[in-house]
Amino acid sequence: MTDLNLSIAVGDYDRMRPLFNGDIKIDGVDPVFLRLSPEEIFFRAFRHADFDVCELSLSSFAVKTANGDCPYVGIPVFPSRAFRHTSIYVRKDRGIESPADLKGKRIGLPEYQLTANVWARALMEDEFGVAPRDVEWIRAGIEEPGRPEKIKLNLPSDVKLSDAPDGSTLSGLLRSGDIDAMIGPRIPSCFGEANRVGWAFEDPRAAAMDYYRRTKIFPIMHIVGIRRDLAEAHPWLAATLVKAFSAAKSLCAERLSDTSATKVMLPFVEEQVHETRKLMGDDYWSYGLNANRHVLETFLHHHHAQGLSSRKVDPEELFDPSTFESAVI
Repeated sequence: MTDLNLSIAVGDYDRMRPLFNGDIKIDGVDPVFLRLSPEEIFFRAFRHADFDVCELSLSSFAVKTANGDCPYVGIPVFPSRAFRHTSIYVRKDRGIESPADLKGKRIGLPEYQLTANVWARALMEDEFGVAPRDVEWIRAGIEEPGRPEKIKLNLPSDVKLSDAPDGSTLSGLLRSGDIDAMIGPRIPSCFGEANRVGWAFEDPRAAAMDYYRRTKIFPIMHIVGIRRDLAEAHPWLAATLVKAFSAAKSLCAERLSDTSATKVMLPFVEEQVHETRKLMGDDYWSYGLNANRHVLETFLHHHHAQGLSSRKVDPEELFDPSTFESAVI
């Protein structure tokens, strides 16, 4: 028998590279890897289901799962996670000392339903009492005009969302002062210019560490999905992919901890790995449903409350049932 030939589209992450270079094999699979940007993967996956296996926006996936029309079934592998304290950018001349001061402000965003923005709004509401209805939302591309939502939305009537003027960008609007703040997964080019645009948090890293100590939430941005028809035709595939992705992540963590030579082009990596383990434990980038149930429940609660999912989705609905447990030796 020949191995199953599959296209696998994911970002070029260190936790994926043991798969790219063949150090970790996927049992029974002959993979063709496409290393693409998240924006391209998501657009092609949700518009055309272009890939057999791919990285997917957790928010878009939850929208489609709630509607019952998602072409992919998930596995509890999380290629992208990030604390979103660095995703809230503000004009420093508007008296915004903390996210609590964003009430009544005009805030730009590239897409309302982006996972990073769901988490940022959850943070604003849970920690600072600023609900989505308390601000005016302006939608545009961060650096290029004319960015639409990938998925049709049906937002609550009290949410004020409008498109920016034709030809404008969020970075331009923030630079000119036509908006007071922006939330999004990418840093705007106007950040730091003449000290006019900066983070809402004076020390976002310290704020995120404090948030984790209190909540034990390390926000999930992306999951991995398998085209539903493939998962149904090959019941062994979902658990097999979890096994391979998990092995690649473990090898990545082992290499990152090798102090003989720094593996990434960033000073103080060894110290940060040590500090992260002290705060979050050895498996600080965990995969699996059970280890991440509370994170997923928090996200899915806010996703529905923000009007993005048509009903409250349970974490189990996101994943192939074969991935709920694994063999133990």
